[in-house]
Amino acid sequence: MKKLYLILAILMLMFTSLKAQDTKSILIFGDSITAGLGVEPQQAFPALIQSKIDSLGLNYNVINGGLSGETSAGGLRRIDWVLQREVDIMILELGGNDGLRGIELSSTKENLQEIINKSKSKYPEIEILIAGMQVPPKLGTEYTKEFVEIYPSLAKENSLPLIPMILDKVGGNSDLMQSDQIHPNVEGHRVVAEEIWGYLQPLLQKN
Repeated sequence: MKKLYLILAILMLMFTSLKAQDTKSILIFGDSITAGLGVEPQQAFPALIQSKIDSLGLNYNVINGGLSGETSAGGLRRIDWVLQREVDIMILELGGNDGLRGIELSSTKENLQEIINKSKSKYPEIEILIAGMQVPPKLGTEYTKEFVEIYPSLAKENSLPLIPMILDKVGGNSDLMQSDQIHPNVEGHRVVAEEIWGYLQPLLQKN
């Protein structure tokens, strides 16, 4: 009888190990919006997406790769370290801080492209979803317009799916934004999570 229990215990450990190995990873690589600045970690949209995944019984683990204040250049510097863990799907949410600082647009685009290149080089089968961003109009009409165009341009050049504006449904709405009018509040993160889910779900079904 003891041998039977031992065999069952070994089988359970093997099953758990195999299941863990089969778990796929979704990296949300971004700035303070992804990091959930101003809300609790479990209230930020990456955690809400994980909850949605868990409720559907899907075998994916969401990695919150958000860092407050992160620029595209900062993201490029840390992407190799982040990619040490295998990634199946990446949501790229960077560039907003570049715009707020008035960084040269060509530099932002080059950095984002290099992040895409490094990710594809490390994991050729990776699925990348680009999250479009926008900046306040105070930087000038031309800069604002050209900044917004970075994201559809990258998506087209790399044949990647695009979320046109990650904050499209929350930006400018005081009921959904924190007092700084830059970061979503708790309810705003729920809206962002639903917006992203509409683009992420097809990728989950594809993998």
